Amino acid sequence: MSEPRWLNETQMRAWTGFLETSGLIQRHVERQLREDAGLTMIQYEILHWANECAPERRCITELADLMITSRSGLSYQVAQLEKAGLLRRETDTNDERRAMVVITGDGRRLLEKTAPGHVEAVRDGLIDLLTDDQIAQLADILDDVRTRLRPRVLQSGVRRSGGRRR
Repeated sequence: MSEPRWLNETQMRAWTGFLETSGLIQRHVERQLREDAGLTMIQYEILHWANECAPERRCITELADLMITSRSGLSYQVAQLEKAGLLRRETDTNDERRAMVVITGDGRRLLEKTAPGHVEAVRDGLIDLLTDDQIAQLADILDDVRTRLRPRVLQSGVRRSGGRRR
């Protein structure tokens, strides 16, 4: 077996900085979502993506791929949102094996009520801490990493393993 390619000091600083910063931002935004709407970040994200395709329905499997999460974990969260009256689960009329989600009027109203505070938390926790040039650099870097990594992660079977990106 070959020797691992250990991280140098700068690479380690980038990696640990990314981990700590992403955790801090997630907790900052999640606090706002819980206080304003009683939602977790994943629940807000599910509502967001369901709303983005409205009035159409979105397949749970496609939603799991989009969110880089397992279908079973997503189904649990969808069930919680369904109990709260924020989503509705339906069977695909063309394929009875496919479960679809549809955002309800209550779900859409909760998103509209929560979005201003959510955007403020994102600004406060990241965007407003950077210059415009830094934001553009960060966006470019993350676009590149996401484009390269997404196919590898999806190909490796995220849905089977239950992995989650956050």
